[in-house]
Amino acid sequence: MLALDTLGKKLDELLKKTAALEMENKRLKASVSAGERSVKELTKKLASLENDMVSVSLGSAVTGDDAKENMREQLDNVIDEIDKILNTLND
Repeated sequence: MLALDTLGKKLDELLKKTAALEMENKRLKASVSAGERSVKELTKKLASLENDMVSVSLGSAVTGDDAKENMREQLDNVIDEIDKILNTLND
């Protein structure tokens, strides 16, 4: 009977530890999710700011057709890089 009581106590302890670990796991998952949302928002804001910066640069610095085409290629490259970053974050 003593062994059964000891086993019951150990089982209760394990159940308490399991419940505590499950709560911590939920908390950590929520924290990770919030961090991922924050990263996505900041990445979108960065992309927007980069686009604004390129637009300002294009408007004030580009006068020739060759220069405009060069800037378009650079802008396409920046957008491609941002897309790659977003895809990596979504994986």
